[in-house]
Amino acid sequence: MDELLKWREEFPILETSTYLISNSLGAMPRGVYQRMHDYADAWGIRGVRAWEEGWWDMAVSVGDKIGALIGAGPGEISLHQNVTLTQAIISSCFDFSGPRNKVVLVDLEFPSIVYFYMEQRRRGARIEMLKSEDGIHAPIEKVLAAIDETTLLVPISLVLFRSASIVDARAIVQRAHSVGALVILDCFQAAGTLPIDVRGLNVDFAVGGCLKWLCGGPGVAYLYARPDLRKTLSPMITGWSAHQRPFNFEVGPVELREDGFRFLNGTPHIPALYACQPGLEILAKIGIEKIREKSKRQTQRLIDGALARGWRVNSPRDAAERGGTISVDCPHAMAVKTELIARNILVDYRPAAGVRLSPHFYNRDEEIDFALAQMEEILATREWERHLQPA
Repeated sequence: MDELLKWREEFPILETSTYLISNSLGAMPRGVYQRMHDYADAWGIRGVRAWEEGWWDMAVSVGDKIGALIGAGPGEISLHQNVTLTQAIISSCFDFSGPRNKVVLVDLEFPSIVYFYMEQRRRGARIEMLKSEDGIHAPIEKVLAAIDETTLLVPISLVLFRSASIVDARAIVQRAHSVGALVILDCFQAAGTLPIDVRGLNVDFAVGGCLKWLCGGPGVAYLYARPDLRKTLSPMITGWSAHQRPFNFEVGPVELREDGFRFLNGTPHIPALYACQPGLEILAKIGIEKIREKSKRQTQRLIDGALARGWRVNSPRDAAERGGTISVDCPHAMAVKTELIARNILVDYRPAAGVRLSPHFYNRDEEIDFALAQMEEILATREWERHLQPA
């Protein structure tokens, strides 16, 4: 018996759809309704008093719930609107005009991060983009070789978004530190489905968001900085939330706090900070290790079912090397995805990957089998042709 299925009733959308898209947007917990009501009450009843009664601290205090899931300590995480912004805040701490100005990237990174760092060339950054040999795995040997004494930053995803391949973060951190470079570990596709220990990895920075496997909705991204490193950094993207005495309204240079508030800037995004908490609390109760064990089993079920039908799988076959998503490159994958959604089977498609199916702790094995059977039927009946774009 699958003990994790007892949590299904906490997610209303599971009653009306086959939800296999937690890699893109985790299912909303029922508790979000009450938390948003709490937000409205705080604003509507307490008004401006809500700031001193909790709102002002939420961009760090709520971060502690994420920290508990990724191995960070209290006060070590600050919360922001999206991961691109967290990368921008981190990048703003550094000067690219000197000889140590290289940024090492792989071509399987999420495009928004690539776009951001490409634009840092205007600040003097040198970008070394490394190409994956198979489109599934990060070229780890190339990455390690590219990290040298001129490298400043290595932004790398722990789990790649297209293939769900797990990157050897420990090896990258060790190589970077041996030459004085810093690693920004993007945990977006890992946190919530893979055990993470940012302190154990000795990673310099970790970023990610609540949108996907953490079932926290949009508008909440997290930023962790190694505590000893944090005290030495001064972000140029800053604001009054980072100042030691924000309510003195002093005019002049910012005097940065030494805790997680150091990386904040303007007014925090309060509604999203309410909405993200029920999902975080559920995951904490379950335990990420249990979620990981179920994920390995269900992703193997997806792989076996896809291969049995003769479809290409663009995700690692070894469970130890993959996260929670399986990319199935069946014929006419984009049109098949559209027809699946029309049938209320929620998945997505990515170029060079295929149909991405992402079971989470709340999914039944039968839903995996059903989705694969529906894909097979869509191809056999040529229903995918309904979704072809006219020439």
